Parts: sequence; structure tokens; C-alpha cells
Amino acid sequence: MPGQHASAGGDHGSGNRGRNRPTGHDVAGAAGVSQATVSLVLGGKWEGRVSARTAEAVRAAARELGYRPNLAARTLRLGRTRTALLVVPALTNDFFANVHRGAAEVAGEHDFGIVLYPSPEGINAAPDPFASARTALDGVIASSMAPEALAALRGEGLPLVMLDSDEGACDATVNVDLADGMRQVVAHLRELGHRRIAHIAADVDSWTFEIRARALHEELHASGAALVHTARGPLSVAGGLEAATRALTAAYGSPAADTAEGRPTALVCDDDLLAVGALKAARRLGLRVPEEVSVTGLDDVALATAVEPELTTVRLPAERVGAAGMRALLAVLDGQQVEAVRLPVRLVVRGSTGPCPSNALPVSP
Repeated sequence: MPGQHASAGGDHGSGNRGRNRPTGHDVAGAAGVSQATVSLVLGGKWEGRVSARTAEAVRAAARELGYRPNLAARTLRLGRTRTALLVVPALTNDFFANVHRGAAEVAGEHDFGIVLYPSPEGINAAPDPFASARTALDGVIASSMAPEALAALRGEGLPLVMLDSDEGACDATVNVDLADGMRQVVAHLRELGHRRIAHIAADVDSWTFEIRARALHEELHASGAALVHTARGPLSVAGGLEAATRALTAAYGSPAADTAEGRPTALVCDDDLLAVGALKAARRLGLRVPEEVSVTGLDDVALATAVEPELTTVRLPAERVGAAGMRALLAVLDGQQVEAVRLPVRLVVRGSTGPCPSNALPVSP
């Protein structure tokens, strides 16, 4: 306020900086541009209107002066808080930490804030953490959520971008190509000679795991391989251990049966946590990986290379997912029609997969 600046007259040092904060007018003067140009650049709307050189000059002037936009005034003027809510199933998973990193980087470039909010397992209801989301947030980015878990958020009428969700269920979606990831896994295992494969599935009712199961079934059928068992478990190392133990010890005929009726020679896991549990199960049953059973995961989190043998898995571009989600939300807020985004994935082959063993019979728990 003018009165506050006038009263600051003889102050020096840090107290003076607090009361004589630089303004957009100061930035415009330092950069030799208009205040309108400053607003365009610092508001992230300069492309196509201002040259890249001018935009950088404005940003440099703002940095040198220590300029920070008056967000309260901007909120009153634009009716926006420039804050987005990022809802993820868990804060302890590397994948979602990287999703947050990507979203936060793009948000920072556009003077947006990110509020991170966990909804455990993506199953339970995701209540709005604020008294009124409509007044506290501009929009929501939600990752790997069951449809019912989004009811409270969607009921607020806020712009919603879904990561890892059915296309068309919200304002915009950003997905990774999970189906292609499963195709790459099956092709790799078939090249190694595997044709009896078990699915270690996450016991989570969500679109992302439905897609994985469907793609796996289709690819196995198309390639002439067999899905000999599906074992579900909680999305954890312990869940993978228990489910893989069941898959590896299920009865497929008598011990003297032909190898075509033996145990699975490869375990395809929905997630790296499950795959690490599967490695433990194989070891406890006296099976060598990959000599007697191969194991694959999906995500390529840090844990994939912390085990021995290191895990063959599908790398999901988590940071790119978060960044694309934030860009999609910004586009929705600008009134743009946003096309569904589908990001490519890549199989990373490591030591947990190898040629199919010549004789594989059931083992006892």
C-alpha cells in the first residue's frame, strides 16, 4: 500500500527490503519493456507474443531485483489462486515422488504452487483437504485413482486432469503406454523361449491394473504362450512374496508330468514391488533366478537395481507424466481443448530374465 511505502523512508537492510519490495513497474523499467510485457512473461503467456530474448531479459531483471508477484492481488484480479492439488496414492513410492517433481517443475515455471495430497492405495475416498476446494484451488491432478475415490474431488466442479486413467473420464488425461509395455515384456520372454507364464497381479481395483492384465492376456494369446496362473496380492513386497509363492507351488499335474504341464517358467509382475517379492519367493523355494524362473516388473524404481539379480522391468517416465499433467491443467485453465497424452515406455533388460529352463516341474512350498 502507498502509505506503507511512505513510512519506510529511513529504513535500511532487511527491514527495508520487506517494505520496499520491487514492483512490476520496476521490472519493466530495468528490462526496457512495458508492464504488459512483464505480465505476459511472468504469467507464462508470452510465447507467440514476445520474443524469447525479451522474455529472458524480463526474467533476468526480475531475478536481479528480487521481484515476486503479489499473489494475493493477482488472485483478486483473476479469480485464481494459482494453486493445483496433486493427489497420489502414496508418498513413499519413487514413481509418485518423480511425478511430483515433474509437475512441480512445470508449475514453478508458470508461477503455480503444488499441494501434494495422498489418498492411500487409490481406493479410499479422497476428501478435499481444504474447507472449500473451490476457493483454495484452481484445479486437480490425480494419479492412479479408482473412480469412486475421485467422487469428492469431481463433485467440487474443479478442472481435473487424470494421470493413468481412462481417457474421456475427465477434462484431460496423461497416460503411459502400459499395453505396449506388456507387449515388450511378452516379446522378450517369448524370445527367451518361455511359454508358461504366471501373472503376479496387484490386488487393486483401478484402470491402470485392468489395462496391464488385459494387455498381458491378449499378448500371450497372440504369441501362443499360456497364462498358467494369476495370483493376486497387496501392492507390496510382502504381497508379491505371498502371491508368487502360490503361483510357483500350484499343482499342475503330478511331479512326473510332462514339462508342458509344469510350473510357470516366468512371472510377470504388475509392479516392481511385487517383482521384488517374487524374487524372494523364488529364493525361498530354492529356485534360481533366472536359471529356473524369470521375473519381470513394471515402473523401474530405484528398488529395481537394489536387488540381486537386478530386475528386468518396464521403465515408466514418471517425471514426464507429472510435467505433462501440469501442462494439461494449465491448458484447461486457459480454456483450451486438450488432446489425450500417451507417453512411450521402454523395457529395460537386466539379470532377472534368462532363457527358459529345459525342465521345470512343480516345487513344494
